[in-house]
Amino acid sequence: MTPKELKAAYKACFATNDGKIVLDDLEQRFGLWRTSYVPDSDETAFREGQRDAVVSIHNTMKEK
Repeated sequence: MTPKELKAAYKACFATNDGKIVLDDLEQRFGLWRTSYVPDSDETAFREGQRDAVVSIHNTMKEK
């Protein structure tokens, strides 16, 4: 699969009603719209890794 095909697959998946529901759940569950910082640096790194997965989905869909 080419990068262009993969991007199209992401867009097709998350453009559906179910895809939008799942993406919204991922955003809420993994803190896309809130800080990932906590006093424990290991926990912060873990949370940021979760958040980064959702950021990656958004970035993939936005790429030209």
